[in-house]
Order: sequence, then C-alpha cells, then structure tokens
Amino acid sequence: MAPAVSVITVVRNDAAGLALTRASLIAQDWRDFEWLVADGGSTDGTAELLAGWAGEMGWWDSKPDAGPFDAMNRAMEQARGEWLLFLNAGDRLADSKALSALAAAREHADLVYGDAVEEVAPGLTAIRPARRPRWAFYGMFAHHCAILYRHDQVRGLRYRTDLRIAADYGFTLEALRSARTCVHVSRPVACFASGGRSRTEERLGREEQFQLRRWTLCMPLAVCLSIRIIQFGMGSLRRFWPKFYGRLRFTSTFGP
Repeated sequence: MAPAVSVITVVRNDAAGLALTRASLIAQDWRDFEWLVADGGSTDGTAELLAGWAGEMGWWDSKPDAGPFDAMNRAMEQARGEWLLFLNAGDRLADSKALSALAAAREHADLVYGDAVEEVAPGLTAIRPARRPRWAFYGMFAHHCAILYRHDQVRGLRYRTDLRIAADYGFTLEALRSARTCVHVSRPVACFASGGRSRTEERLGREEQFQLRRWTLCMPLAVCLSIRIIQFGMGSLRRFWPKFYGRLRFTSTFGP
C-alpha cells in the first residue's frame, strides 16, 4: 500500500545534519510515511550512510545534480505518498507527535502548515508562528519544512532550478493557486536548520522573490519595491538587533 506521506530530504556533504533528520523521523509516533533522500553526490560519507540505512528508506540515490531544487524534483518523481513533506538535511520534526499532528489535519485540506522552531541566538531556539496564506505575497508564510502539500495537487509542478534560493517560494505560490482549503496546525511541527543559503545569501533571495512577485503574482512594481525595502530592514534587524527582531517575530522559547 502507498504511504500517506512521503518525506523528501535533499542533502550534499552534510552527514551530521542528515543523521539529525533521520533521528527525528525514527522518533515519530505515527509511522504511515516513507523517507526518500536525494544526495547530490556527497564526498563526506553521506552516500555510505544512506547505503547502510537502505532497508528503512522508500528510495534514495546519490549523484551530482544541479542543486537542492533539482534534487527535490528528482525525489518527487519517486514519491508514492498522498502528501509531500520537504525536510532537508539538518531540518528536524519538532517532537515525536509532529507528523501525527499534521496528518490529523489533512482531511478536507489541500495544504497543511504549522509553526516552526528556529535558532535566534547560539543555544537559544524560539517558536516562529506561521502567517496566514494570504500573506504569501510578502514571502513564505510558513517555513518550507513545516508545509504538507497534497501530492495530487502539485503533481505537475516542479521546483525552478534557475532559482538558487526562492524556488520553494515559487513552488508554494503555484500550489496556492489551486489550493481551496489550507489548514493551520497551531503548534511547532519542524525545526528549521540555521546556516542555510536563505540566511547566507539573503540579498539573492530577496531579488528572486522580487522577480516572482513581478512575474508570477503580477504585482505592481512600486509594491514589489516597497516589500523589498521592508525585507531589507527586517534582515538588518535580524543581523544587528537579534533580540529586538525576536520580540517582533517569535512567540516563546522552545525546548529544555
């Protein structure tokens, strides 16, 4: 029988992060899922780890590719689940009940999303609540790793490999076009790994989002420029005044 959820992970030279992702999946109290991993030709032992875990995985491969979004497309072609969850290496499910909480909300929904946990300072994590999908014009309303997509609804979609940072935003915008019902799970469902491209290449990410607003959403130039300025300001707050930014965007600390 096909699983209810296909959890898709992409990785390249991050064996430690992949092990954290795997551990969070093993801990789940709801087991109706498969795990698929697309490795971009790692040289740090990741492929050897995957070979050792092959018996517990729905599918995996390891070969050079055009980047993480190309790998997501490759894994989607192998997914058998009714729903798709993209949990990159280093991302983790928030606790042992995260998948069951998402699964419980999927009836009569086209897209399910939850809150996320993010590192706000070294050793300190906090809950970042999701926005409503109507805020998608501004950017990702929830972390990519905290969104459950109905497979049939996105079957014809692919991540744009010409985008390095914002292809997940473009994919989600396209998914929302046909999503009649979006359900919010008001709890943390995933822990977002810090240090990824979306943080280290914020300027490029803002540029790609700008282009998606202009050509996918057909938003007026003045509005797109205004959003870009606001995002630059919020990014500056995050870098130079992280505590103040945390008060604006996070609700509470998370974990022990």
